[in-house]
Amino acid sequence: MPEIAIEDVPGVGPATAERLREAGYCTVESIATASPVDLAEAAEIGEATAKKMIKGAREIADIGGFKTGTDVLLRRQDVRKLRTFVPEFDDLLGGGVETQAITELYGEFGSGKSQIVHQLAVNCQLPEECGGLGGACIYIDTENTFRPERIAQMVEGLEVDCEVGTTDEFLANIHVARAHTSDHQMLLIDTARDLANEKKESGMPIRLFIIDSLTGHFRAEYAGRGTLATRQQKLNRHMHELFKLVDEHNAVALVTNQVMSNPGVFFGDPTKPIGGNIVGHSATFRLYLRKSKAGKRIARLVDSPNLPEGEATFMVEKAGIKPC
Repeated sequence: MPEIAIEDVPGVGPATAERLREAGYCTVESIATASPVDLAEAAEIGEATAKKMIKGAREIADIGGFKTGTDVLLRRQDVRKLRTFVPEFDDLLGGGVETQAITELYGEFGSGKSQIVHQLAVNCQLPEECGGLGGACIYIDTENTFRPERIAQMVEGLEVDCEVGTTDEFLANIHVARAHTSDHQMLLIDTARDLANEKKESGMPIRLFIIDSLTGHFRAEYAGRGTLATRQQKLNRHMHELFKLVDEHNAVALVTNQVMSNPGVFFGDPTKPIGGNIVGHSATFRLYLRKSKAGKRIARLVDSPNLPEGEATFMVEKAGIKPC
């Protein structure tokens, strides 16, 4: 479908369009999927007017109605796979990390979460025929884990049958922002949307959105059971905004998550991810990472809508994520 300006939506004049863009509603799809309350506040209009605007946007963008399974299958043909270049790992994920979905990596410190997101920040820039997505990356860093030196090592360690650019070119296509609070982290999703829209028609559109880690700030700022409901509401909204973003741009969302130990578990692994059911239901794919013997790491696919549970082993080397 050709690009449609938000001014084409009934009820959106130049002044309203400017207010909507300032609030992050830059596309017809973003208006179509907004809530009337949020849109009314952003555009400084009445809620009834906002509802009409959303209805008009849905008709233009063909959003909101029922589709047949055949239509959904055709839509699924747009899904792309981002490879890790660890065959066992890629097979576990049905060929690689999927676009139009949120993939969550959780595990203890040192299990390889940040190593994988660094590797995929490199891999996503490779052409599609080489296992990449031919696009750039947005990296929201909440724990000061991004290391450009690590990117350089991984670029040098690439083993692919296609032309690879320089380290400087790879680094220039990774857009990093440091989030200092949970509110700042949520605000950066809006900034990421603006950047993705700006890069949409460029030679390197945004194809990967990383949040490392998703729950760190929320866990620190909302301690205790009394704040749990507020924390979960904010996390829910954050995850839904992220999903809308990757769905709109046919991109991969990759989030890392901290874990906690459940002292009530006497048998089996007591490790569980932070965020509870909110994160669990919002993430399309959940991968549990843990350390193994001789420097190996094990990735277990815990949840997926269409793939069986299973495990894959990989190594974290100086040259990047490699097969065992």
